[in-house]
Amino acid sequence: MQEFDHIEALWAKHTVDVKISADEMLKQAKKDVSNMRTKSLLNIIGMMLSVFAVAAIWLFYDVTSISTHFGISIIILAIAVYTIILYSNHRVISRNDFTENPNIFLQKLKVYQLQRHQLYNRLYWFYVIALSLGMALYFYEILHNFELWLQILTLILSFGWIIFCSTLVRKAVIKKDKERIALLIEKFERISGQFKETE
Repeated sequence: MQEFDHIEALWAKHTVDVKISADEMLKQAKKDVSNMRTKSLLNIIGMMLSVFAVAAIWLFYDVTSISTHFGISIIILAIAVYTIILYSNHRVISRNDFTENPNIFLQKLKVYQLQRHQLYNRLYWFYVIALSLGMALYFYEILHNFELWLQILTLILSFGWIIFCSTLVRKAVIKKDKERIALLIEKFERISGQFKETE
């Protein structure tokens, strides 16, 4: 047993010092930043397409109730506001060239991290409440055209989907986003440290 403890202690002392050049780290960081910018841009495009899809209801469905008009308006407004917030977040990471000054980009990345935290916590719930209210007003007229079982199924699926996205999907996205941004911040801190060493 003592031999095993001795081997374990030797293993714990053995550390491999891997030196990665600043250029290599910049290449890795460039790829990560590019992926983050692309995903952010795709989110914005998806949200804009959602605005057009919901607005198309006015074109293809003869809306008679004022509550339906209010419901569609609230849904469009909620999606549009959330899209503007996403675009504002996107500008924080897309406006700076991180290869020119990693320290400035690191600060912007920390701002982006805080904005994403607010987006997934406080602002997200306003978005969900607005969507739910809009859907409830929209369904007030639409569901009268369906049979009872179809009304119940539509309500269960619609609000079930919102609950599913607000719990499981949201938690998974937050965790993945947190890890991705934290890893990127760590890389830029190392890059900044290596630049200071070379100066």
